[in-house]
Amino acid sequence: MTQAGAELHVTAGAISRQIRALEEELGFPVFRRLTRQIVLTQAGAAFHQTVSRALADIARDADRLRVQGGNDRLTISTSVSFAAKWFAPRLHRLAARLPSVDIHLEVSDVNIDLSDGRVDATIRYGVGSYPQTVSERILDETMCPVCSPHYRDEKQITVPADLLGCTLLNEERLLHDDSTLPKWALWFKAAGVSAPRMRGPTFSHGSLAIEAAIRGEGVALGRSALVCEDIAAGRLVEPFAGIRLPAGRGYDLVHRPGEEEEPMIMTLREWLRDEVRDVLAEPGS
Repeated sequence: MTQAGAELHVTAGAISRQIRALEEELGFPVFRRLTRQIVLTQAGAAFHQTVSRALADIARDADRLRVQGGNDRLTISTSVSFAAKWFAPRLHRLAARLPSVDIHLEVSDVNIDLSDGRVDATIRYGVGSYPQTVSERILDETMCPVCSPHYRDEKQITVPADLLGCTLLNEERLLHDDSTLPKWALWFKAAGVSAPRMRGPTFSHGSLAIEAAIRGEGVALGRSALVCEDIAAGRLVEPFAGIRLPAGRGYDLVHRPGEEEEPMIMTLREWLRDEVRDVLAEPGS
């Protein structure tokens, strides 16, 4: 109540009175009032979804009307590493399919709340469960060691055990519970190598570990979506392409319920499917 009052520039008491008036009008409670907190009732949660969708529609249409020239606007959110290594390099092809639409890419590792209408769709990395939204898996991910061609030749990497004498680059994702994600120890186990406890530089984003590998600073356990472009360009090599581990997660297109047939969402979905199909068709994918 206090935060709502601050946002609307009124007192918390005024918000509380408005809520009670709403409950009297509706004929049912929208909140359960506990000792130190309030929580939505089942009916209140359902009504919240309805109101959020309506407000999101108003906000989205208002935003479109503000755009100079009357062009539509499509705002897409995705994570830092995925934007840098996969999405942004392909964005021009999506723009070609939506020539009258202003596309805005918002980059953040924090999951965006779609209910406020500010963002139209997100590409999220996870297990595929996003409450009160519609999601579609677009790309599953695997993990495999990658390094620069020069580093591979310099270290004479020919068998998995050769990696024990290399600098191993790590990604530490602080915003997710990654207990199910394969780590170096699991990859060595899959490769049949008994590995001691390993240490090496740790990066907050996978894209940073990959850039370090490109510079020849070591070997990264690269996520397939983040390394595919660099492998295709020859900046990275995959010494052991036959030993790939499922990441247990993937990338999902997520949007609000009821917008499956929105023209821009349909175009975004079809473009993503085509891009992923091309990636999977590349040698070694």
